[in-house]
Amino acid sequence: MRLSSAIALLASSLFSLSSYSAPIKPHFPSSDILPAGTRVGLIAKSPSSTLLYQNNDQFFPPASTLKLMTALAAKIELGDDFRYTTQLEQKNKDLVIRFSGDPSLTSDDISQLLKSTNISTIDGDLILDNSAFTGYEKAVGWPWDILGVCYSTPSSAITLNGNCVMASIYTNADGSTRVFTPPHQPVNVSTSAEAITRNQQKQQYCDLELTTTQANHYRLSGCLVKRDQPLPLNFAIQNSFLYASATLHQILDEQGIKLKGSIKLATALTTKEQAKNTKVLAKHLSVSLPVLLEHMLKDSDNLYANNLTKTLGEHYFNQAGSFANGTEAIKQILKKQAKVDLSNAVLEDGSGLSRNNRVTPNQLYSVLKFIKANDHKLDFIRLMPTAGIDGTLKYRSSMRKDPIKGNIVAKSGSLFATHNMAGFVLNNKGEPTTMFVQLVTDYHPQNNTSTIPPLTQFEQAFYQNLIKATKE
Repeated sequence: MRLSSAIALLASSLFSLSSYSAPIKPHFPSSDILPAGTRVGLIAKSPSSTLLYQNNDQFFPPASTLKLMTALAAKIELGDDFRYTTQLEQKNKDLVIRFSGDPSLTSDDISQLLKSTNISTIDGDLILDNSAFTGYEKAVGWPWDILGVCYSTPSSAITLNGNCVMASIYTNADGSTRVFTPPHQPVNVSTSAEAITRNQQKQQYCDLELTTTQANHYRLSGCLVKRDQPLPLNFAIQNSFLYASATLHQILDEQGIKLKGSIKLATALTTKEQAKNTKVLAKHLSVSLPVLLEHMLKDSDNLYANNLTKTLGEHYFNQAGSFANGTEAIKQILKKQAKVDLSNAVLEDGSGLSRNNRVTPNQLYSVLKFIKANDHKLDFIRLMPTAGIDGTLKYRSSMRKDPIKGNIVAKSGSLFATHNMAGFVLNNKGEPTTMFVQLVTDYHPQNNTSTIPPLTQFEQAFYQNLIKATKE
């Protein structure tokens, strides 16, 4: 080799070494960003890094990240071809609507079910069968003060229109309030709330309050700040049978169907008798499981998650579904089929709404790991929200802007003082590669509107680093 060639080769090597930079590794932002007393559990794993973790074996309330476990168990146990079936049956002179807990069932679906039979008269009773589920309709650990709003609507086999009704409240010039409820919604809403100024509200420590009854009556009281536009409200149905019964009376009237008997709730005895010599007149099938799960995960729909949990209990144990056997089914399915050990986790529902639920970052990470390894068969990740694009991550303050927007696919979860995330970072090809779990609880920041909230700062630092480590 000529000396000049050797010198050129050496110079080239030195230039390559000097321009080389080690790949960016994931790291956790300082917890000092968050208020004192905040508990944080973190896990991160990029393709080029070892597993990073912090408090990975501590228990945290999962909030809606629990829906990842519910959805995975449903994918494995029920399969993508699963659909809820609502049946219209005839038993002698009676008609029976056999509800299955379909969380997507609407009044229009029931109307079409009846219309398809061309029935003009029901000589006996119209019986509503809710035997698919049993036990509590509200899980242990649901706070009493949220039971009137739609994100905590009861999980019942008789589910219609999401078991949720809408209304609105107006403030009047004389300091009174009035409510409007659409005529087709068979509920009673009244108000004694006072319309006051914002300063008066602060001085009086007075807020708008809601009380409910099992007759689906809703009473608003307390105070409401005067406003030019009505305040939209949504109420969780408190008695699903009464609501469905009243709605069915409306449907029968609209179709001109004469009911000679009455609308009744099936009892355990009549349910057994109905199974004998019963003729199926018509069926309504829900959309397929992946469509149900996409709505559940992207919109974080608690009713879908809780009804699916009870359906898992029904399917896995071959008995009426409940919160008790449904959450146990999730544990057993994931342990046997996904090697995810939840034996020491506390699961009271499938939505994450219960304040009693507890899981560890390791357990959530195990779920993510299985999903990533098997997504070519599961087709699961596409059902999750994308940062700044859709679902619950569309408007999350830390997710709305570049470089995080569009580069994180994850399930969020929030309760009082709890803010969680679990999911994947996408590489340059749009593939989910880096996995992460963020569980933050006991988060109590001071009210300060002039600065970016500590949680937003923490998440931005965390996810910007993960994206750099994934893409560079």
